[in-house]
Amino acid sequence: MSNETAEREVILSVRHVSISFDTGHKKKFVAVKDANFDIYKGETFALVGESGSGKTTLGRAILRINPCSEGEIIFEGKRISGNISREEDRNVVRNIQMIFQDPAASLNERATIEYCVSEGLYNFHLYESEADRIAKVDKALQDVGLLPEHKSRYPHEFSGGQRQRVGIARAMIMNPKFIVADEPISALDVSIRAQVLNLMNKLKAEKNLTYLFIAHDLSVVRFIADRIAVIHLGEIVEIADSETLFQVPLHPYTISLLSSVPMPDPIVERTRKHIDYDPSKLDQSGAKRELREIRPGHFVFATDSEFEGYEEKLRSMEQEAK
Repeated sequence: MSNETAEREVILSVRHVSISFDTGHKKKFVAVKDANFDIYKGETFALVGESGSGKTTLGRAILRINPCSEGEIIFEGKRISGNISREEDRNVVRNIQMIFQDPAASLNERATIEYCVSEGLYNFHLYESEADRIAKVDKALQDVGLLPEHKSRYPHEFSGGQRQRVGIARAMIMNPKFIVADEPISALDVSIRAQVLNLMNKLKAEKNLTYLFIAHDLSVVRFIADRIAVIHLGEIVEIADSETLFQVPLHPYTISLLSSVPMPDPIVERTRKHIDYDPSKLDQSGAKRELREIRPGHFVFATDSEFEGYEEKLRSMEQEAK
């Protein structure tokens, strides 16, 4: 670990976490395998991968929705996975909130916006009086760019972008320390995605929040994330800061994902070739793969021989740069 990362405060640690589900045929489907990473206070840590890669499963495990089969999750120095006391469970709910992928499905269509946003306040009685509760709802709506008079309306009366703002307000009103944002813009029109991302960045700065941003679109992740973890078939294959991952991708799966990112330049886009990920080209000796630090803060999932190849690649790139 580098001195820079050693000095930063870790708010959440995922340690050797595996998550499996019983398929009912005496077999278990392993959705996440031996995941390891730290998330630092005040950063946006992105978890990127294709559909079915296990990223949402891992996010839900942090929220204690999915149980861990192995390993543990540590939040602010305390284990929050497995059996914990009711008080500690409430502390997790209070301090870790989620912004869901589909704003329409995550809001109660029969409840007013006021109730939807107030639900956490009711559950934890985080208000002194009715006037205080309404003032907090009004402030939360204003923080996300909505008006206080919107609170008497119902979710179906809003656009997708507005509903997602309501979902963000519902999370923010709890004053959480950590937010799991599960593909928060994938269900939105392209024209308003930037608005929601800008809003999330603004609230992060104002409230000193930490995000786990789950996504499949690397172009979006580059805009919002400080560090990125790439997950493939339940395994974390590479972790690096955002710029390093885009400039010096090492794992073949990361390179394949990056080759699929659309380019705004039409000439470049026409000549660009997608690089297919071929796992058969990896070390087939059966040697154990581990997540190893190849440069300070840059980790890659590799066997000994693969790691040597990645090191050689980095050395040649550094020599070319000179």
